[in-house]
Amino acid sequence: MASDEKTVELQDSAASTGGKIASGGAPAYRLWGVDKAPLPILIAVPHAGRAYPVAVIGAMRDPARSRLRLEDRHVDALAREVAAQTGAALIMAEAPRAMLDLNRATDDVDWGMIAGAREREGRHSAANRRARSGLGLVPRRLPGSGEIWRGPLPREELNSRIAGIHRPYHTALGTALETLRDRWGAALLLDLHSMPPLKARFPDEHAPEFVIGDRFGISCNPLLSAASLRFFAGAGRAAAHNRPYSGGYVLDRHGAPARGMHALQLEVCRTAYLDARLDEPSARLPGVARLLVTLVRTLADNVVALARQDGLSQAAE
Repeated sequence: MASDEKTVELQDSAASTGGKIASGGAPAYRLWGVDKAPLPILIAVPHAGRAYPVAVIGAMRDPARSRLRLEDRHVDALAREVAAQTGAALIMAEAPRAMLDLNRATDDVDWGMIAGAREREGRHSAANRRARSGLGLVPRRLPGSGEIWRGPLPREELNSRIAGIHRPYHTALGTALETLRDRWGAALLLDLHSMPPLKARFPDEHAPEFVIGDRFGISCNPLLSAASLRFFAGAGRAAAHNRPYSGGYVLDRHGAPARGMHALQLEVCRTAYLDARLDEPSARLPGVARLLVTLVRTLADNVVALARQDGLSQAAE
């Protein structure tokens, strides 16, 4: 793959959009560059949306604190820069995670916070195990902060968010990934997130700045995970594999290595690119973006190689 692509500014007006956050409100997502992508990579940003309807802010007990902790704060700025410098396709949620978490299944709901839920829906099951910890499809509470919302969410509002945000986003993401796969023979979804600072496991060890998640080998070819870890090691940056973040619903739904569609989750420590309050971008953000630009180009080379190997195998058969 070429390594000297020129930076192209991503204009919101040039993006395709879909879904809706609320009646007459902002679109649920923006999507750039699938048809002209010069490499088989789709970057996704599901947790950095900041288009909050007034009613949602008014329903929060502590909007400023909840927003700061729920959002993958300004990781979209990293994604935009990487996409601009590499030409990778990019899909970004405009809808905030507080309204609906795109990395959760639609039945991963804490039904105790839903007014009008049917009795059978209130039963605990494996489907809503994350919701019971407070961070389900609609986050309910944050560790150390308690309840996010002043009152229950009407069932019809939950249905509206699923139809207007969750369904359109994942349909667009899946279609984009298939388009890239059909063109290149294989494609990689890089699901980009940010994380709070981690602690080192041992006294002489650096805490990971990055975590690569592949659902313990299920969501992508292990060669891509290994290439990512080698890349960070070669750059002198501490990275971990699947612990404590192995990926979630996005990887479960869209990772299909046998069909040439690979999916990795990348967590970036917020101290690497945000200020001391973990609130606004810092002077370190451009450096992290350059690092991720090289990672994306490295992974693109590996995806193309995998596609060629698969093509040769099929031809031999």
